[in-house]
Amino acid sequence: MTLTLVKAWKSARERLEAAGIDQPAIDARLMLEAAAGVSRMDILTDPHRELTAEHEATLEDYLSRRARREPVSHILGRKGFWKIMLAVTRDVLTPRSDTETVVEVALAAFSEPAQPISILDLGVGSGAILLAILAERPAARGLGVDISDEALAVARENAANLDLNTRCALLRGDWTAGLAEANFDLVVANPPYIPSAVIETLDPEVRDHEPRLALDGGPDGLDAYRLLAPEILRALKPGGVFAVEIGYDQGEAVTALFQTAGGLNVRTVRDLGDRDRVITGIKNPLES
Repeated sequence: MTLTLVKAWKSARERLEAAGIDQPAIDARLMLEAAAGVSRMDILTDPHRELTAEHEATLEDYLSRRARREPVSHILGRKGFWKIMLAVTRDVLTPRSDTETVVEVALAAFSEPAQPISILDLGVGSGAILLAILAERPAARGLGVDISDEALAVARENAANLDLNTRCALLRGDWTAGLAEANFDLVVANPPYIPSAVIETLDPEVRDHEPRLALDGGPDGLDAYRLLAPEILRALKPGGVFAVEIGYDQGEAVTALFQTAGGLNVRTVRDLGDRDRVITGIKNPLES
């Protein structure tokens, strides 16, 4: 039987649905587009276009891997985030739409594109947050720090692909260790915040395929914030802004940590799912 784009999409969707995959229609479409080298518009406007044998074999490989709960981002090696496309591997967290809330907060705090600002991204991973902000703020420069050499390699590839590598440095480090005081206008972070005991209950896509180092936040999920709250305030210039991602139920605890560290105007920002997602605030403008 000749396999057309519309038939391939339908059968792929049904197969993923039977395997218990969330959003089977979206995943099926993304993998079909990649396997056959087509766009969403091609599927809609030319649904009876036939797949080649090579296309079919590639799609079959993708579907088999997805049915085993490998993330689509790992199968395709890329993931869209904000307005940019990022390379993704097993060495970094797959960028998620929830994390775009950090970008929104940062851009709102520095709304003038021509304003020269210095940004620090702690636990930069794929570079998603830092690069999304730099893409929107052409006068900004940034430093991304990560303890993983493999993650930094991914971030460097993404920075180069987006032509942002001349405006950011990517360094191996343990959070803020070795960084000078009062150097940055903006500090962002998406630290590990899942309680250790919860990780084994996560979906296989996360539990089995994402780096444990980027997930495990210790017994209560707050280990990183205890370290970061005072260090982020130390790294900020007076009046500087911080924005960190949190788990949906960690708003009160992380707010208290940043207030204790000296943060002012500390508040919680909710994501599009109406869940607590970002803690933001400023460093005392009068602090010297």
